[in-house]
Amino acid sequence: METAPREPVRLEPRRSESAAALSTEPVGAIDDDRLATQRIRRLDGRHLTLLTDLPSSEPVDTLVDVFDAAYPLWCEYFQVEADTEWRMFGCVMNDRQRFERAGLLPDTVRQFREGYSQGHWLWLYDQPNDYYRRHLLLHEGTHGFMATRLGGMGPHWYMEGMAELLGTHRWKDGVLRLGYFPADRGEVPMLGRIKLVQEAVADDRLRTLDDVLNIGPSRVVSNEPYAWCWSLCTLLNAHPRYRDTFRTLGREVTSDAFNERVHALFGERMDELAVEWPAFAASLEHAADVEATALDFTPGEPLAATTEVTVDAARGWQNTGLHVEAGQPLRFEASGRYQIAATDQSWMCEPGGVTIRYYAGRPLGVLLAAAIPDDLADAARQPPREGDLRMPLVVGLGREWTPGRSGTLQLRVNDSAGELADNAGELKVKIGGGASAAD
Repeated sequence: METAPREPVRLEPRRSESAAALSTEPVGAIDDDRLATQRIRRLDGRHLTLLTDLPSSEPVDTLVDVFDAAYPLWCEYFQVEADTEWRMFGCVMNDRQRFERAGLLPDTVRQFREGYSQGHWLWLYDQPNDYYRRHLLLHEGTHGFMATRLGGMGPHWYMEGMAELLGTHRWKDGVLRLGYFPADRGEVPMLGRIKLVQEAVADDRLRTLDDVLNIGPSRVVSNEPYAWCWSLCTLLNAHPRYRDTFRTLGREVTSDAFNERVHALFGERMDELAVEWPAFAASLEHAADVEATALDFTPGEPLAATTEVTVDAARGWQNTGLHVEAGQPLRFEASGRYQIAATDQSWMCEPGGVTIRYYAGRPLGVLLAAAIPDDLADAARQPPREGDLRMPLVVGLGREWTPGRSGTLQLRVNDSAGELADNAGELKVKIGGGASAAD
């Protein structure tokens, strides 16, 4: 069961220091006698010296193995050579005072809630479960790697988004996966990033793209900003249209104009992202398939005559190739049978959906329609209206609709972004002018 986020506490903002100013304290400077006096154990891996007052156990003692497995993955992701001599020093603490008495918490390290990093050092408090302890180690380790190997960490959204992205992991049988998208809450106990976004969306607090790009450090810290940063980096890292550019941003972390460089590198895709981001965040679920739900912004052609299109039940929004005009009525007629929400037995569905189960307040599997507006920049600034991606039209077996904005028509069946993989089959949709269009 997912643990609720802790109450906000007042913290010092994370320091943003140059790589040259960061500590590279050699292992030999650690006083082993003081460690013994404070009952602090020392575990040495290839890339991490771990200092902890936690009793010996497999999950604790293998933290150095997890960190060592992460190092080449960080190098590969950020496209830097693997320096075999690179090392961090980490304190995993139950009793902070022991580490203060051992001289392992300098004055520059102020109070923190869960974890903190500074140059080649990181500190974190012990956690109630093994997963979240590893997550914090990898989160702070990512900060340390970026600060010392890349020379900087970029603005807050990128710094924390990357630490969350590469801290969210799967560790099984000695094999580590970073940037892992959790299949369910049980895989990532206490993480709660998806839940925080879902709660914010339900409370009408969805942050726009500009909101997230301008998230800054705050003296009152909760986990919600981390959730937004993780969500945006997750979308950019996995989306086929954005990921290649996104994965080059590590080269820009020393720039004082990082966000300006982002706009320049993404170009016209920034307008697309400003529309796709809220649609992604509003439908965020565990096990979501970013590729299967990626939007296609190819402009449609005018609807000249009744046209039949095919909709794949196992994908998100699908571009019909048709352009619709504001104020011009449309008529939909849908048919077909397809599998939805497969269990031990196939669950067959028609475009009207199944009313024994609902998703997002609509029958599961019901046919939905929306239009991506022609003016993407304006659409990103406006609140959603019926027929937008965030407020889709329920089509079912058929209906008429008069679009409020001109754009390219999209269709899909209603289902969770995390449950599309068990769908199968397709439906046919005929689209033509509505009855009032002939008057």
